[in-house]
This record gives sequence, structure tokens and C-alpha cells, in this order.
Amino acid sequence: MKDVLNRFEFTDGRLLGITTDNTSSNYSMTSELQSTLEACGIDWPALRNHIPCMVDVIQLALGAFMSSLGVKGRSKSWEAHDRNQQFG
Repeated sequence: MKDVLNRFEFTDGRLLGITTDNTSSNYSMTSELQSTLEACGIDWPALRNHIPCMVDVIQLALGAFMSSLGVKGRSKSWEAHDRNQQFG
């Protein structure tokens, strides 16, 4: 990871934050990033600098709300739309 940080010149303390979706592996990644930056002498607290994507948070909340109402969406409707556009 340090090689990538060096290549993009993020080992000089200029990395303000990182925005990701809510996949649990992203929390592990930011924790590892914190450790790597600390080894370079840079204070970068992952809990403060990892910003979950607001769109992902809204989508997850909306999905849970719709599910609680018993509303079921069409899955993969974009595939049928694309197929109709191609073969119309």
C-alpha cells in the first residue's frame, strides 16, 4: 500500500479523506491506510476521515423502508430495457 501512496504523493499528509460505499472491506482498508500513514509519521484517523457515500446510505435506508412496507421492486429492469433498445 505504501508504494501506491508514494506513487500518488499521499505520504506527505495531503490525504484529507476517502469516500466509499458501506462494504465492510472498505472499513478494513481505511484502518490499514491509517496504520500505513502512521508508519510514515502522518496522523490520519480513519474514523474521522472515512466518509461513507451519502447516496449509498440513502439507498440502503430507502431499501430497508420499502422492504418494511412489503414493496418489491423489479430486479434487473435495466437488462430488459437494454435488450429492447438493441433488438427493439
